[in-house]
Amino acid sequence: MIRVLVADDHPIVRGGIVSLLTQADDISIVGEAADGAEAVRLALELRPDLVLMDLRMPGLGGAAATAQIVSTAASIRVLILTTYESDDQILGAIEAGASGYLLKAAPQEEIIAGVRSVAAGQTVLAPTIAAKLVHRVRGQTAVARLSPRELDVLRLVGAGESNPEIARSLFIGEATVKTHLLHVFEKLAVKDRTRAVTLAMELGLL
Repeated sequence: MIRVLVADDHPIVRGGIVSLLTQADDISIVGEAADGAEAVRLALELRPDLVLMDLRMPGLGGAAATAQIVSTAASIRVLILTTYESDDQILGAIEAGASGYLLKAAPQEEIIAGVRSVAAGQTVLAPTIAAKLVHRVRGQTAVARLSPRELDVLRLVGAGESNPEIARSLFIGEATVKTHLLHVFEKLAVKDRTRAVTLAMELGLL
C-alpha cells in the first residue's frame, strides 16, 4: 500500500485529489495539509511514502516545503501536482528534491500512475514539463559555448542596438559584429536577431 500525504491549500481541490487517489486499491491517504508548514510537520510525523505537493500555498511554498522534507527524511518522496509550469518553478521544485512534476489538468489515470511511479523510485514529468526542461538544458549548453565577446554582442542586440551601434560600443568593426552574430545564431540554433534575443531572455541572459 502506498501511503500518501496530500498538500494543497484549496479544500475543494484537495478533496478532489483525495477522492481520486482513494479509487486506487493500492493507495492510502494518511493525511491532508493546507499549507507548506503543515505539510512538513505531517510528513515528519506520519512518514508517508509520498507527499503530493502543490507549489503555491500560503506561508511556506511547495518548493521550500519539499526541500525541508527531503533533507530531513530522504525516504519520503515528493510529487509536485500543480497548475503552474514556468521554467523557474519547474527547476526550483526539482532542485528542491521533488521526484516528479505533474499538472492538475493531467488525465486522472496519469496522476495515479505518477504516484505509483514516484513511490517506486522513478522520476515522473508531464510531457510539457519534460519538453521545457530539454529546451532549457539545450539552450544553456549552447550559451556555455558562446564566447565572452559573442555574449557582449548578444546583450547589446537585446538592448536594441544596431550593428553600427554595437561596433562603436565594443570598439570593433561592423563586419566583426556580423561575424559574431552569425556564430551566435549557429550556436543557439536560431535564424534571426529576434529569436536570439527571445531565447536569451528565456535563459535569463537579458
